[in-house]
Amino acid sequence: MTKRNGLIAFVAVILVILVFATPIGPMPGFFIGGQPTPVPKAWPDTAEVDEILLKVPGTLPRVVIIWVVQVDSALYVVGSRSSGWVQRIADGANVEMRLSGNTYALAAVPIKQELERVVNAYKNKYRADYPDIVAGFPTLEEAGDQFGVYRLDAR
Repeated sequence: MTKRNGLIAFVAVILVILVFATPIGPMPGFFIGGQPTPVPKAWPDTAEVDEILLKVPGTLPRVVIIWVVQVDSALYVVGSRSSGWVQRIADGANVEMRLSGNTYALAAVPIKQELERVVNAYKNKYRADYPDIVAGFPTLEEAGDQFGVYRLDAR
């Protein structure tokens, strides 16, 4: 094999690794990137932020691209209990969140109170851009225990 072919093969392997290790669309990855940043006392307004990266624990950590909503200056994420990232954090776990190029060390705290406010904020935020998805959201009564709602707190 020539040096040129070896270099091309090496670059191809690196690209394949990055494709499978970096979150792309609905595909999870391993690397969150960003600048490690202390958690602010108050989060900036996230009304214009559609997605964040969330790194959840595991033998191989998983980084997912997920929607985020802000209610009373706290950040929340919602996911189906059958999704891999929700199963990994279950009743709470240490996570990392990348928001606007900064990465924050946080705790995902499951909430059971005021679910309706958080779910309604989610629907209101994303309805204009994703009407078909939001229209398919079940009511709280229909959903039962099918999804998890987590507040992202400082550790």
